Amino acid sequence: MDLKQIAKDTTKVIISYLTYQAVRTVIAQLNETDPPRALWLHTFSTKERIQDGEAYIQDLFREEQSLAFRILTVREHLANEVCEFLPEMVRTGIQQANMQQRRQQLERMTQFDPASSETHPEQSGTEPDNS
Repeated sequence: MDLKQIAKDTTKVIISYLTYQAVRTVIAQLNETDPPRALWLHTFSTKERIQDGEAYIQDLFREEQSLAFRILTVREHLANEVCEFLPEMVRTGIQQANMQQRRQQLERMTQFDPASSETHPEQSGTEPDNS
């Protein structure tokens, strides 16, 4: 298990997610101040590969530099606000999710099914009493 590579991959996913959230924030802001530009950014974002935050920003710089800079600023602000709490929230979230999964699995494993617990004469090896 290469923990450094896992950390790098996780960081890339978080950066891309914060880019996505920054785009949503900028679109919401533009909807109030400049609806045509909001529509343009929304349309651009549906066509471009927003799953890869860095590739998306590079493509946006080619099309609309001022929006790209605005998204970078919002993304950095989000990172500064969110990342402080992230390590503890991730640890706690994983622990709670794992506990929930284990509890659900234990409940499934120990469920009592009355239909399967009835003794059928052919299963018990005895014949029913017909007297």
